[in-house]
Amino acid sequence: MCKSLSLAFAAALLFAAFSPGQNTKKTALDKATLEAYVRHMYVLDSRITVQVGDPKPSADLPGFQEVAVRASLGQQFQEFTFLVSKDGQKVVQGQVYDIANNPFKHDLDRLKTDLAPNIGTPGAPVVLVEFSDFQCPYCAQEATMLRQNLLTAYPKQVRLYFKAFPLDQHNWAKPAAVAAYCVNRQKSDLFWEYHDWIFAHQSEITPENLRDKVMEWAKGQKDLDALQLTSCMDSSATIGDVEKNITEGHALQIGGTPTVFVNGRRIQQTDWNTLRTIIDYEIEYQKTAKNAGEDCGCTLELNVPGMPQQQKTSLPMAPPKKN
Repeated sequence: MCKSLSLAFAAALLFAAFSPGQNTKKTALDKATLEAYVRHMYVLDSRITVQVGDPKPSADLPGFQEVAVRASLGQQFQEFTFLVSKDGQKVVQGQVYDIANNPFKHDLDRLKTDLAPNIGTPGAPVVLVEFSDFQCPYCAQEATMLRQNLLTAYPKQVRLYFKAFPLDQHNWAKPAAVAAYCVNRQKSDLFWEYHDWIFAHQSEITPENLRDKVMEWAKGQKDLDALQLTSCMDSSATIGDVEKNITEGHALQIGGTPTVFVNGRRIQQTDWNTLRTIIDYEIEYQKTAKNAGEDCGCTLELNVPGMPQQQKTSLPMAPPKKN
């Protein structure tokens, strides 16, 4: 997996921020106190910047405050979410589940599939949303695995959406993503041709030759206007599409690529046998649960003409994400 941050470990553990003799009662709602506690817990030395967000009431656990903590080293980062009791004395790290809802609803509400490049069957009971980086070698392996197996094994039960999520440390991943969405905007059927080509030629591409390589590929596509593609790439006309994906990925706290969500279930760099087991399970489960997939009434849903309203479940639609 291509990771966005591998936190450096210090040679020795850090000491607590307060001395034993101090009378002031510590509270995790104090930013400096929580920062010191997190640094000690994860052995984050002075090279790593730790930013503690403002507490806000938890929507999942009444009586607790939600506090986001971001650890960063240069452009790389990792995010944590803590639940802090109202008196600041207890800190919880973990996921809170509502038994009435899909256990992955938290991520389902943040996944946006509208207009994303996709293959498979509209209205499928299983939806995969893949966050990938064109420069990541592990992404190339997963792309090959998905393209060779997914639709052959599941011609009608699965739909796959692709999200370009270029990592900061990859120097040509973002312009390659811009080019991908330029292709998709002009001829959506050719997006997957570009997708397969760029992963297959990943080792040959550099920041300096990316444009020439893409145009060399484009000249072999009779249904693609090469001049229009050039203009789109040079003006970065689709940079907004890429930035939306990055914002969405950060909201989902994606820490590396490839990351794929199967009906909201987060999976990182898997093999085909494992993925197939999960998909088979979801196909059976959704026959009765109907709380994920494109017709579930959750954010992944697409409006399928003619589908009876009563077939949808009661999961509420999330409000549109403002980017």
